Formats: sequence, C-alpha cells, structure tokens
Amino acid sequence: HGSALFTRGETQTIATATLGDASMKQKIDKLDGTIQKNFYLQYTFPPSCVGETGRVGNPGRREIGHGNLAERAIVPALPSITDFPYSIRVESLITESNGSSSMASVCGGSLALLDAGVPLKSPVAGIAMGMLLNDKQSVSDADAIIVSDILGTEDALGTMDFKVAGDREGITTFQLDIKCEGLSLATMERALDQAKEGRLHILDEMDKCLSEPRSKLPDTVPKLQSFDISQDSIGKVIGPGGKQIRAIIEDFGLTNMNVDDEGCVQITGLDTDKLEEAEKFIKKLVEGGGRGGGGGGGGGGGISIAVLD
Repeated sequence: HGSALFTRGETQTIATATLGDASMKQKIDKLDGTIQKNFYLQYTFPPSCVGETGRVGNPGRREIGHGNLAERAIVPALPSITDFPYSIRVESLITESNGSSSMASVCGGSLALLDAGVPLKSPVAGIAMGMLLNDKQSVSDADAIIVSDILGTEDALGTMDFKVAGDREGITTFQLDIKCEGLSLATMERALDQAKEGRLHILDEMDKCLSEPRSKLPDTVPKLQSFDISQDSIGKVIGPGGKQIRAIIEDFGLTNMNVDDEGCVQITGLDTDKLEEAEKFIKKLVEGGGRGGGGGGGGGGGISIAVLD
C-alpha cells in the first residue's frame, strides 16, 4: 500500500508498508504467554546486497536485531490504535550495503508509511556515527575524530558504531557499540550534536520527496469498522465450528471478520455499504432478531413449516 526506495551513498533499501486488520497482527510466543503487535518491521539482508552469494533462509540474529532497532525508532511516531486501528507491516529489503542499513530502514520505512497514508506524528530518520582514535586503549577528546554516516571500512577499523534515530524534536532510539575502554561525556556530546546535524539534513532531503502522509488511503486498503457486543453473544456470532462467522463473511463480501474475547467485533471489506449492512445484521443477530447464516446473499435463510390439522 506504500513503498519507498531510499538510497544513501552506497546503501539502499526498498521499503514497503502493508495495512491490514487485526488478523494481520504479529504473534510472538514468549515464556509468559503470547503477545500480539499491531506494528512490526521486518528487515531482510540478502547476500547479494554486499556482492556475495549464499543460502537465504530464516532471519538470523543480526537481521532480527536490526529490524527491532528500526522498529523501535518508528514506534513513537505512530498514531494510536484508536485513531488508526490498522495492523501495519513494514518490510525493508536491503539491496546495497556499505553503511548503516538499519538506519536506512528507518528512513525508508518512514517514507513508505507516509506513502501508504499512515498519519505519522512526524517523519523519522537515522544516521550512524563513528570515531577514530590513535590509541584504542585510551580516551582523548583532543584525539577523537567523529565520523558521520560511517562506511563499512570505518566501522571495521574505527572504535565506535553509534546509531541515532529520531525526528526534528528529539531522539526515538539509539544503539552504541565501542571497541575502546570508554567514552567521555564531552565526546558523547560531540557525537550527539553531529548526529543531530546529520539527521536533520536527511529529514530535509526526505521532505523534498514526501513531507506528510497521503491525504487518503489507497483504494486497495480494506475499510475497517469496529463495534462491541456482549461477551455472552460471542458464541452466537461465531456459530458452531465458525459456521456463522463464515456465512457472514461470504454473504456480505467481507475481507475478514474478527471477534476478540472482550466482545470487540472488527469487520473489514472494500465496500462501505456492505460493511454497514453486516454491522446491522450482526447487531440484530445478537439481539435475537437475526436469522442463521448471513443475510446479504439469501443463503441460510431456513425453512418455515406449518402443520395443519
């Protein structure tokens, strides 16, 4: 539903944003149970992006970590679930890498969301900072050289990899790796000031392409409607083996329908009129006036028999 091709030097990503209903939430199994996320960023780093060949399979620790870093950078700029009830998936496919691909994913993902019409509070960008020291075992502010937008060689031979992401107002996330004994506050202050200057420059370049969300969502995005029913009526809406809910989806031409444990019903489809009809039917069904099956297509109407003496 939204896409962006972001190139910074020799680093490039193709970012895409997809909107869906509650069934598209990412489900994560944890030690204390299962959680669901309505926004997630998936980062892919194929061997071809650095001129190599190799097996492409499940994401490794590096890809998961980079994706989480870019995801955390964008989360503070997202609208609330009440204002924008869609599940949002961003995919960042790295096609070229000789710099920070995770920060490129932040920039590309932000542009893809704006292109999809997601009402972000503000665009988000990121940059990676490096540092060069004559002696890796000591910290000398006079000796430290802060490098902006480090390349692969500067990352390998330098003493710091400091990724900073945020908007024009402040930082949303950062990550710091160092190969020296420590950093002084003065050095950190210089690095943060330089990172801010670079971040604002990148945001200026992004604004030249797209500075605010599209005025409306693409036509291919399903329309959403949500309403509540009593918990005692959940079984009646779902039906035995899901028969009732499948009939409603089919008869009203819905894309999907979800009913959570709290009684919140979310219906999705491309036809607004059909959504209104489906909502009226479900509410009538819950009140006891609806028939089995759907109601929009004539299916499952039932048979009435009168026995006369």
